[in-house]
Amino acid sequence: MKIKVAVFGRDDLINRFQSYLANREEIEAIPFVYQNASETTVLVEKAFMCDVYLFLENLPFLYAASKIKKKRLPSVQVNLDAYMILTSFYHLKNKYHQQLHRLSIDVLDEASVTEVLSELNISGTSIYTYSYQQSEEVNVEQITRYHKQLFEEGKIDYVLTSLYEVEQSLQEQGVPCYSMVTPKRNIDNAIEECKNITILNMSKSAQIVAGYIRIKNMDKIKAEKGELHLKELQLQLYQILLKFGHKTYASVLTNNENHYVVFGTRGVLDHITNHYRDFPLIKEVENALNTPIEIGFGLGLTAKQAEDHAKLALDACTHNTNSSCYIVNDRQETIGPLGVKKHFDTSRLYQALIHKAKLNNELSYNFIDFVQLRNNEPFSSNDIANYYRVTKRSAERTVNKLLNGNVIKIVGEEKPYVKGRPRKLFQINI
Repeated sequence: MKIKVAVFGRDDLINRFQSYLANREEIEAIPFVYQNASETTVLVEKAFMCDVYLFLENLPFLYAASKIKKKRLPSVQVNLDAYMILTSFYHLKNKYHQQLHRLSIDVLDEASVTEVLSELNISGTSIYTYSYQQSEEVNVEQITRYHKQLFEEGKIDYVLTSLYEVEQSLQEQGVPCYSMVTPKRNIDNAIEECKNITILNMSKSAQIVAGYIRIKNMDKIKAEKGELHLKELQLQLYQILLKFGHKTYASVLTNNENHYVVFGTRGVLDHITNHYRDFPLIKEVENALNTPIEIGFGLGLTAKQAEDHAKLALDACTHNTNSSCYIVNDRQETIGPLGVKKHFDTSRLYQALIHKAKLNNELSYNFIDFVQLRNNEPFSSNDIANYYRVTKRSAERTVNKLLNGNVIKIVGEEKPYVKGRPRKLFQINI
């Protein structure tokens, strides 16, 4: 399997990255070189044939973040973590012979600096840190002014920056400045993350979706209005399903039980996940036939598994008097009914995410979008990994923060149809 990675970086970073791929035949790097970080907003549009988007620096990713979020593109950043700061400190002391005090540093997350200083038993009183994690938009001029003011006030002797633009600006103004060193390990970790995300997305796209659709109370309709009327309704339903199949690249079949069967893959799956709260197929059929219907979707790795799960989903519809649609996913977890909005207090949830789970603004808004998209159905850490397009480990870290803050609670376990430990299911506790 060849994984196409769109790599965003400056010439020197791209060349270094390419050198690390000498023995990695499974990775095909498509370089997107920029002079200014802001160019990535345009370059992202040109990477449409790639499996995953890798950013070698933080600032270019932050410029492109809104487009990545809007298009839900699978993306990875080379991590600016404690190990990267520790490596940079080593270079400062041994290559540039600088003492590790009277300096200012800018990073994504101040916690990484605190961790390193604690490990090295260095007092932070003469080290000033600028964190741009909470910033909605990174202001290079503001960060540059922060460092320059400290230097002019005599509080620091030099600057360690994670941003190339800041380094260039400070050097032009005569402020001693060094750029952080990106360790090979961090780049290797980013490559592995690219592989994991791509494999996860490929396994998701390989899922088969089966749908069983039938008119509710067929015997009653036949008794009251006759068999001819029932056949007319079924023909109308078939025509609507053919249009649905064309839109979602699915096949529509009939069986001997007066059911219609839909078979599809990614197109149907995307349509379902985008319409948890408002399932337009139900409304379209009800408006045309003026009678309730039942829809059961099943997900599986084989057609047989998908069909079996669709039958289980259809059985769940019998408990409702009106039209309904349920899904039984590949873990035999029942989701639904679709098209029925489950309301929750988004304001209270946001406050809990910020103050109890200690998530930043972006993660908080994304999680609220995730809950709304899933119509407040139970979810697993795997669902979060799929939605955010991150590794399972990263998703589990977010889940642990939510649990520790009492923002979510455990409501059950998945019932896997293959071997493996059942995974916990969660729901918001607000």
